[in-house]
Amino acid sequence: MTFVGKKFPNLSVNAMNEMGDTFKINVLEEAQKNNKKVILFWYPKDFTFVCPTELLAFQSALGEFDKRNTIVIGASCDTAEVHFAWLNTSKDNGGIEGVTYPILADSNRNLASTLGILDITNEQYNDETGVVTVEGDNVTYRATYLIDEEGTVFHEGINHMPLGRNVNEYLRLIDAYTHVQEKGEVCPANWEEGKDAMTADRKGVASYLANHAN
Repeated sequence: MTFVGKKFPNLSVNAMNEMGDTFKINVLEEAQKNNKKVILFWYPKDFTFVCPTELLAFQSALGEFDKRNTIVIGASCDTAEVHFAWLNTSKDNGGIEGVTYPILADSNRNLASTLGILDITNEQYNDETGVVTVEGDNVTYRATYLIDEEGTVFHEGINHMPLGRNVNEYLRLIDAYTHVQEKGEVCPANWEEGKDAMTADRKGVASYLANHAN
């Protein structure tokens, strides 16, 4: 099920920050109440391998997201306490010390289940024992959601576990969507800030293609 074009689920989830505070975050309300865009990125597990490189990459780009009026939120199904331990582990030891944006602790998997991003397959119910079994780790794939100021999802993407994300691509997508919002134009393939966009009609695409033959 895709959430593009729909409101992000209205659910509150525990979160942890670098100060060790546990609090509730409702991603939909974060966008609407603050009149900001939100990037919510999910990763499989704390204390793993690709994951810290992503969290630190988003931290390095925090200023760029802030310039674009965008809130950064990380998320996994680990508990808030595990998040805090990871936040207090140095980079030399595989930790994410220095990360300052909040990280959701969706340990009951309410939000991840609603989004349909959990690594579970082959769910089976045993009539004799009443036990439900699944295959997979029951953790999230590398799912990413871009949400606008009204709480509407304008991008979602899911990577398999081994594939780290390109943070610059999300900055480009935010730039493109902001251009659409402000200029009323649409953004062609490989569009970047400062490049030509086009009007959403036959004249627009004809003119664009004529001037961008390659």
